[in-house]
Amino acid sequence: MFRHDAGRVAGPPAWAYALLFAASQLIGHWSVQTFDGVAVWLSNGILAAALLQLHRRQAVAVLVACFTINLASNIVRGDPGVLLWLNALMNMGEAMLAAVLARRFCGAALDMRRPRRLLAFGLFSALPAVAVTAVFGFSIFMTMRDYPAEVWAFRIYSFTAMELLGLFLVTPVLLLIARAHRFEGLRKVSPFETASLFGLMIAVTVAVFWQETAPLLFITFLPMLLISMRLSPTRTAAALIVFSALSGVATLTGHGPVQLTRLSGLAELQAVSPIVQRLGVYNLFMLALVVTVLPVSTVMTERRRLEARLRARTLAAQDARRQAEDAAGARARFLAMMSHEMRTPLNGVAGFADILAARPGLDAEAVRQARQIRESSDGLLMLVEDILDFARSDDALALEPVDLAALTHEAALPSRACSEARGLSLVVENRLPQHARFVADRRGLRQALHQLIANAVKFTETGGVRVVLTPAAEGVSIKVIDTGCGIRREALAGLFEAFAQGDASIRRNHSGAGLGLALASRHARRMGGMIEVDSRPGEGATFTLALPLASAPDAPELMGQRTDEALPAHDRAPRVLVVDDHPVNREVARVLLESFGCEVSEVTDGQEAVEAVELDPYDLVLMDVRMPRMDGLEATRRIRSGPRGTDLAIVAMTADAMPEDVARCLAVGMNGHMAKPVNQFALFDVVQRALAGELPRAVVAEAA
Repeated sequence: MFRHDAGRVAGPPAWAYALLFAASQLIGHWSVQTFDGVAVWLSNGILAAALLQLHRRQAVAVLVACFTINLASNIVRGDPGVLLWLNALMNMGEAMLAAVLARRFCGAALDMRRPRRLLAFGLFSALPAVAVTAVFGFSIFMTMRDYPAEVWAFRIYSFTAMELLGLFLVTPVLLLIARAHRFEGLRKVSPFETASLFGLMIAVTVAVFWQETAPLLFITFLPMLLISMRLSPTRTAAALIVFSALSGVATLTGHGPVQLTRLSGLAELQAVSPIVQRLGVYNLFMLALVVTVLPVSTVMTERRRLEARLRARTLAAQDARRQAEDAAGARARFLAMMSHEMRTPLNGVAGFADILAARPGLDAEAVRQARQIRESSDGLLMLVEDILDFARSDDALALEPVDLAALTHEAALPSRACSEARGLSLVVENRLPQHARFVADRRGLRQALHQLIANAVKFTETGGVRVVLTPAAEGVSIKVIDTGCGIRREALAGLFEAFAQGDASIRRNHSGAGLGLALASRHARRMGGMIEVDSRPGEGATFTLALPLASAPDAPELMGQRTDEALPAHDRAPRVLVVDDHPVNREVARVLLESFGCEVSEVTDGQEAVEAVELDPYDLVLMDVRMPRMDGLEATRRIRSGPRGTDLAIVAMTADAMPEDVARCLAVGMNGHMAKPVNQFALFDVVQRALAGELPRAVVAEAA
């Protein structure tokens, strides 16, 4: 029944409850003496609120004080012996029972803002407490007085309505006032609006209850409902108290619509005074008003609270989204910058290693060492790509028609040099229908195949690797079959986990960070597919990439074949323009291209590239992106808008290798993208396709 000693004390101090109880007793005594009736019995509601709000010691002190005050009031009123004690005991018992039930059914916080708790207080606390008190009290009263059954029924009804109205009006009001701090942060109502609503309520109440000509009780609901929907429950409770004071005084003094009520046909009620009869009707009206207005006020407050919480959470979510977008943008910029800065020096290392290995006159040991440099740079590049790809997380799919056979050859290209250097065969077997295209994410599929093929080559010492493309019941099946060392059964379970190693001991024979198969599995899942493994130690391994790819009827449009007048392949060397601000990159590209028999020109930025294309005809332009004065993207736009830019092949040769970089290059009108570091095979393939007119046709985006 009492508040826990560790709980926070809210509301008035203990002595204030005792004073309120004494004042309610005086008002009740005066009302009985003056009008022979009481409109609303406030004492029990005040005492119940005190028991719920105060700690045990203070609550017991208030209970004793209120019992003493009640006895003194009964003595002054002249109650005979039994009634002197019975009245006080009924009041104390009703308040204590209401407090116990409220503590049990309304929650420890006694938060009457919540409609459910206010309803629980009325149904499971106030109503049972009044009912038990009425049964107990009237079972004794009936032995002392001899009234007709109808009179007893009316008196029980009047007592129940008066007591229930007192509990339901006073206790929740005091609890709401004590917890007024809980309404802070909700929508503020201006003092002018509050005063206007109270003024309207007072005017309507006075107009209705200080006349006896028309039954206009229903009109008083309108301003009270307006107050309940606009103001907090605390102010709504204050409005109910003001309303009950004005209407109660008017009813007791013989004014108002209640005076027009006639209980005709009940001659047995002649023993009941007219004022008590009218108060029975008034109490019923007030009870209906309270049980309507207070719940509406709590519902509207709960709605405003939820709206405020929703606004706060929406703002927090928007702020979190902005922070996430900023973090994602910063991460993307960091990854792009790291990719660019790491690839640029690797291009010089790998390129000059190829040049040294191809230089005539070198002994076998020098060639082997140059190839070791190349393989080491390839290993470092693969590690960088794997780490950056793993850090990018799962990007959205970019679906497009893809030639799987061509894409597989492209994915196998980085591993071909390593396989040939080690004497391994690397074969792609295309068993798909001729010219078949499928809708897939080109980058994701290429990365998955690249990782599977590179993994197979790394773990194969003799024999070779076969990549077999076959149609499946639902899409395509791509098998990567090697003749390597195989995989132990216990290592299969964690094979596709990041940083997992088939042999994680310090005695392992193969290097790597353990990201390749994890990335391949991630890309397969993104495309709705899966990777299955069949392997035994010493018998090689077969990785099956199953993808549910739909067929694409339209093949990519190729550049038109050049005529002999445009490219006299047998009369002159192909002319290639290398555009790069880094002298090492230009030298690597020049030496490699000249080894293919190309005539090479070099410029250092986009502005010089535009001028060079306007002066001389070229078969291919290898364009860097990040350059001073004019970048490669703007240079490509200007070349495409010029007279010689329609059929000229322009391929990005840049360290900007992220997917968005590739898309940006293609959007401005480039025919392809080649990421640094460049190797002989990739460069030769691009030159060969450019001269054969097999590069995709340039498409300039609208925004470009």
